Amino acid sequence: MPNLPDLTRLSSYYYDLPPRLIAQTPIEKRDSSRLLVLDRATGAISHGAFTDVLSYIRPGDALVINDTKVIPARIMGKNPARTGAVETLLLKRVEGDEWNCLVKPGKKARPGDVLEYSPSLRGTVVSVDEEDGSRRIRFEYQGNFLALLDEVGAMPLPPYIKERLRDKDRYQTVYASREGSAAAPTAGLHFTKELLAELESRGVKVVRVLLHVGLGTFRPVKEQNILEHKMHTEHIELTPAAADELNSVRASGGRIFAVGTTSCRLLESCADGSGKLSPFCGETGIFIYPGYRFKAVDALITNFHLPESTLIMLVSAFAGYENTMKAYKEAVEQEYRFFSFGDAMLIK
Repeated sequence: MPNLPDLTRLSSYYYDLPPRLIAQTPIEKRDSSRLLVLDRATGAISHGAFTDVLSYIRPGDALVINDTKVIPARIMGKNPARTGAVETLLLKRVEGDEWNCLVKPGKKARPGDVLEYSPSLRGTVVSVDEEDGSRRIRFEYQGNFLALLDEVGAMPLPPYIKERLRDKDRYQTVYASREGSAAAPTAGLHFTKELLAELESRGVKVVRVLLHVGLGTFRPVKEQNILEHKMHTEHIELTPAAADELNSVRASGGRIFAVGTTSCRLLESCADGSGKLSPFCGETGIFIYPGYRFKAVDALITNFHLPESTLIMLVSAFAGYENTMKAYKEAVEQEYRFFSFGDAMLIK
């Protein structure tokens, strides 16, 4: 048996990916994407279509979906005190009308500066986080803040997507309902209303949870020792009704399928050592990497993630490192589409 690499080293999570395999646009029909199925017990891999999830999720199981909604969080403005345009990406509401933001270029957004985005919207830079360079901005506006964002903002697509998104609804899940994310929970993009209705008609419990995707999605891991990486916190909510339903599924012998790493991270944040879930509303900064013992998740539906990202570390923890790297190698060889608008993977 070959020696395993040091799984605390960032380079252990690297894989070669031809740029042509990075999906630039969503596929025409959400659920017609491809599905790689990985059996984490045996390492066996099979290939099919996303609608094949119907044959893997049984009556009595639970499908956990994150119903966060992406806001048009990328807004262009100017700083009258300094020439040139300023791009602001809203990441997370701190309190009231103050948000944690990324600003480019940072030198045009110093404490006290006023940024103008439209006649009805401007923001004052309150402070700078010296550790990550993010800005705390207090917004002043006329009318409804989210409605204004819808007018002047754009969807905050990841930097590896170069093509313009023609239909902004394609960067939302069909069940998105609670606004607050700076990025989509992309594993959920494959589901249609019809597919969800079919699962429910078969006796599968579809349970909604909430995690607003924030700064961690945009920040690469820079530390060579991953244990030194600091995860940013994100807002999560697990209602008493959802916790009760999931605990009942588990007690009845059903399995919990997490849709996406966001749902997975929420469930693991809310579970005790025995896997029992408790209601929670607050922040999580959970960082899952190999060696972590999963308590609440039995199967994971996810997309293919960037090399050396915290998300591929989570997948490696769930599926096993060797299984994961083998599956990714095969996905590249089979020319799957990667990342946000790409194909899906079911780990069971």
